[in-house]
Amino acid sequence: MQQAIEQTATGGALRFNGIGKVFPGVKALSDISFEARPGSVHALMGENGAGKSTLLKILGGSYQPNSGTLQIGEHSYQFKSTAESIAAGVAVIHQELHLVPEMTVAENLLLGHMPNRFGLINRGAMYRRAGELLKGLADEIDPRTRLGDLSLGQRQLVEIAKAMSRNAHVIAFDEPTSSLSAREIDRLMAIIVRLRDEGRVILYVSHRMEEIFRVCDAVTVFKDGRFVKTFEQMADLDHDRLVTCMVGRDIQDIYNYRPRQHQGPSLRVTGLLGPGLQEPVSFTVQKGEVLGFFGLVGAGRTELFRILSGLTRSTAGSLQLDGQPLT
Repeated sequence: MQQAIEQTATGGALRFNGIGKVFPGVKALSDISFEARPGSVHALMGENGAGKSTLLKILGGSYQPNSGTLQIGEHSYQFKSTAESIAAGVAVIHQELHLVPEMTVAENLLLGHMPNRFGLINRGAMYRRAGELLKGLADEIDPRTRLGDLSLGQRQLVEIAKAMSRNAHVIAFDEPTSSLSAREIDRLMAIIVRLRDEGRVILYVSHRMEEIFRVCDAVTVFKDGRFVKTFEQMADLDHDRLVTCMVGRDIQDIYNYRPRQHQGPSLRVTGLLGPGLQEPVSFTVQKGEVLGFFGLVGAGRTELFRILSGLTRSTAGSLQLDGQPLT
């Protein structure tokens, strides 16, 4: 089997044939079968727990299926390790990037196959090779830079370059934009289109509908670990139809909002400032109300909650709980 793996770093369509996965007491996947074509971006959609990430871990060799096979082109596989998956031309780019922050960009790109001379690492050759891999993808990144000094978006580009260095034919993205800025998302979308146009099979997992309709060519929907439907043409889909397919009921039945009568403010925050907060923060939370906080990594959410919980001292502003000041 290893010989077959080494010979198929590029190939045709990716097919999942009857994939099943059982954990103790949980059937995570049941008889998953569908095809993703080369030269297309194929979305995997479903609610949390639908089985999308489990399927990608099987594709990447991190999990082994209890039943079924993968097929790339004319070759069938049951990967027993990530090494077998990589050798077959598969790259899975997870939310948690598999890179070493303390190493340079070049060392991360060529880890495991660094050029050497007389038994020592040939750093000149390593930096030249890394520069070639980054060319046209992330030209602004110096291969000598410590990876931990890069932005999250730049680290993701390094992960993509690493996949391309292995001549990956199948590239899977698992929630790749969850912590990226709008500008970094635009850049990633352009790179995914480029990879698609090179004839690769691209799998894309995201909960952001606008990304699915922006970059994907087909969608497969999962529910409770089972295959629901594949939409081969995005023209056949709209937001409401996709959500209905994911949750198994009409979208009008999902959002049953009932206005509540609040009993007055419980927590009042006025002009709060402190470490990590660039502007004064003010808000009010009513009794019986759930208030959500959104933002990218580094936006200040964690810093705000550290101040609210007393772990960090504020530098300005006031807090009131049930009308009583907090100090």
